[in-house]
Amino acid sequence: MNPRTLTLFHNPQSRSAGVRVLLEALDAPYDVKLIDLKAGQQRQPEFLALNPLGKLPTLRHGEAIVTEQVAIFLYLADLFPAAGLAPAINDPLRGPYLRWMAFYGACFEPAVTDVAMKREPMDRSNSPYGNFDDVLKTLTDQLERGRYLLGDTLTAADILWASALRWTTGFGLVPKLPVITAYIDEVCEHPAFARAAALDAEAAA
Repeated sequence: MNPRTLTLFHNPQSRSAGVRVLLEALDAPYDVKLIDLKAGQQRQPEFLALNPLGKLPTLRHGEAIVTEQVAIFLYLADLFPAAGLAPAINDPLRGPYLRWMAFYGACFEPAVTDVAMKREPMDRSNSPYGNFDDVLKTLTDQLERGRYLLGDTLTAADILWASALRWTTGFGLVPKLPVITAYIDEVCEHPAFARAAALDAEAAA
């Protein structure tokens, strides 16, 4: 498939914001289809035909539709290997890279949702991720080991995590611990974050 057929269904006030940053970091050619969430465009039949959950991000690549934030990150980073944001299959870092991608979707997102909804922690034996404190400690222990999740190697996983941590700390869902704020600052220095923000501001204007 021609990568020039990439279309991101996007709203900067959604999780698709991080995908736009990744596309910029990959120097990928792509189009954007803005979805007005306040107007309910995500619930219209045309969009539901692409993503039955009515959620962003959603990516179209030719005839392929990719949904789920982690899946989109994995797909795009592998689609543009020259950018070096995804360890190759035979790279020793590939396993840890996949681990942190999966940990984000399987553990961090539901744990943060528990905090946002003020749910009582589940018993560890019944929870697939323990509880929020377990998840946070696992993350911060890893961040203490280097500049990025994989030490000195920046990957798409860092763009995913830094994007998420920036808004979750902003909303008070994740504490602004020094190791977390330092990590956000480090990753968000990548010029792709500024480029994506400028493009979103231009579209809004």
